[in-house]
This record gives sequence, C-alpha cells and structure tokens, in this order.
Amino acid sequence: MPDAATPAAPNASPAPQPGHLRGVNLGGWLVLEKWMAPSLFAGLAATDETTWCAELGPAAPARLRAHWNSFITRADFALLAGVGVNAVRIPLGHWIFGPPYPYHAKYGANTHPFVTGGIEVLDRAFEWATEFGLCVILDLHAAPGCQNGFDNGGIMDVVEWHTREEYLAHSVEVLGRLAERYGSRSALYGIELLNEPRWDVPTDLLKGFYLRAYEAIRAHCGPERVAIVFHDGFRSHREYLGFMQPPTHQNVVFDIHRYQCFSREDLDMDIHGHLHKAGVEWGQEAADIARELKLPAICGEWSLGLNLEVVSLWAEGPYDYALTHLGEFQKDVAYRAYGAAQLLTYELYRGWFFWSYRTETTPEWCFRECVERGWLPPRF
Repeated sequence: MPDAATPAAPNASPAPQPGHLRGVNLGGWLVLEKWMAPSLFAGLAATDETTWCAELGPAAPARLRAHWNSFITRADFALLAGVGVNAVRIPLGHWIFGPPYPYHAKYGANTHPFVTGGIEVLDRAFEWATEFGLCVILDLHAAPGCQNGFDNGGIMDVVEWHTREEYLAHSVEVLGRLAERYGSRSALYGIELLNEPRWDVPTDLLKGFYLRAYEAIRAHCGPERVAIVFHDGFRSHREYLGFMQPPTHQNVVFDIHRYQCFSREDLDMDIHGHLHKAGVEWGQEAADIARELKLPAICGEWSLGLNLEVVSLWAEGPYDYALTHLGEFQKDVAYRAYGAAQLLTYELYRGWFFWSYRTETTPEWCFRECVERGWLPPRF
C-alpha cells in the first residue's frame, strides 16, 4: 500500500457516476462506536475511539487493525453490489492520515493516541469500490475537539471543535488532503465536509467553515467530477437558503439525517404514527427542500431503529418503543412497512444511505440483517 503522503493512483477508465444513489454507510469501521461493536469495548471504561485508544495505549494498534481487517471486507463490497447498492458512505476521523493533529485533554499523556494505518484501509476500500462498481462519499465523521458531543464525533460529552481555530484549520487540511489523494479516483462521488455538527454550533461559523472547506477541496477536485456535501447541522434547510448556490459554487449536495428514536415524541409514538411521519410528513419535507433550497439533497443516514436503548450512550429512559407489545409476525410486518415508507420518501432525493452496513447486536441498524430478514427489499 502507498504511504500516507502518497496520492493513490487514478483509475485507467473512469466509470460514469450514478444519477441516483442507493447506498449504505460503513459505520463503526474507521470511527468506532461502542454500541455497534460492543465486543471491542468489553471490560473498558472507554466510550469512544479517543478514550479507547488512550485507555488501551500500546495494546490498541493490534486490536484495532484486526478490527479493520475483519469488520468490513472485500466480500462485503461484493454483497452490496450483488443486491444492487451502488454507493457507500465511509465515515472517518480527523486522524486518518496520522500525526500531527491538535491535542485534546482526553488524549492524556500520549499526544498522538490514535492508531495509524487507517489511510491504507481507505485505499483498499477504494480498490474494492472500483472493482464492484460502487461509488464513495468520504465523510469527515469525527473532527478535532468533537463537533457534536456524541461518541460518533470521537469524544463523548465534548463539543469544542468550533471553539479553536486550530481545530477548524486541521479539519480543512484533512479535507484538502483527502481531495488530493482520491480526487482522481473514478469511484469518488463526493466528500462530506463534516458529519452532524451540533445544533448549537453557530450557523454563521458553520457556514464559514463549509466555505473554507469547499475551497480546499476544489483546489484538487473539479465540480465536474466530485460533489461537495454538507450536513444541515440539525437545523432547518431554510437556514441555508441562498447558500452555496451556482454559479459560484458547483455540484453541492445538502445532507439530512432522519431517525425516529431520539426524541420523547418519537419514543411515545405507535407504529402507525411512525409510518405517517416517514411517508407523509417527511415526504412533504422532501418537496419543500427541493422547491426552496434549490440544491440536490440526500438522506445520508436512516435506519429501522425505533428503540433508543440499544444505541444510546447519552439519552435517559424510559425506552419503551412502538413495537414493544407486538408479536413477532407483527414486528416483521412493522419493520417492512417502516422501511418501505422511508424508502418511498428518500427516493424523492438524489439518494440515501442506510445506517449502517454492520452491527454486532442490533439487527434493525444492520443492513445485512435487514435484508436477510426481509425487512428491506432483496434487491435495490
């Protein structure tokens, strides 16, 4: 594999990019989430990849590299292509290229605790994507200082990304390096600037970061080849009206994530309410975004998850959910209906990405199991 400083070689014959994305996230692979792979965290106090690496210290590299080599493999890319999936969204951390990166107190005595070698895993993912005809969105999922306080942002209960210029600058630098390394790869569909910045990160600051990151990527990737994706930051699309519009900005895609298990209102809703929200309310939202925002949009994350208890490290109960009192047959029907209602809505967008391809213990969040159980279609 090439080293972290060497751009990956371009492909000889670029494949046409799909007009409509039907994709799956490869979560829990290059950014650890405890609920997705609890076996990795067994016996540890760690709640996220930062504290996992800091706690394990010298034992971390062997364990994490074994995870990289087994959690997602070439066979998984083959399976996805076999059922008609045409895209993958790959979450990654700001440490993907290795040190140097900004220090945070959660690192402890080791100024650079993260395991190196992830960039070679990403190189391999591009080879597999090319082999099986999948396109790739690279997603800066965990930024220095953490942008959302969630485990998926790298540091649980910390939201400091937006408070220090060195965190912002390092994020821009990483995005530029990703563009330089993979910009000539035919499998690269787009680069997502930042996953789920929290709702209280100031909108003007977030927009300023997005504009800086856009320029860093466009220095290496022209708009005719590579899309630039930005997340809504848990706020209305109407806060972005007029933002990143052509002709000044080209090939920009708006990303929303839609779940129905994180609010009290959703937890208290029965399955019929969930179906109405997914199929009717969110269908209307899709029409509003298309009409008002004047940018193409994707639903970058969604799932069949309705039970907060199985995924949350931060929210308090009670965790009672829509399927508690249903029999097994009724649950299967409910999952199929919930999946179908969501798919009908997300097909209105440029595309969608299920979260996630694989989990250890939560089938409603595991694409492979959802297909095997018949909750999702056998072919897309």
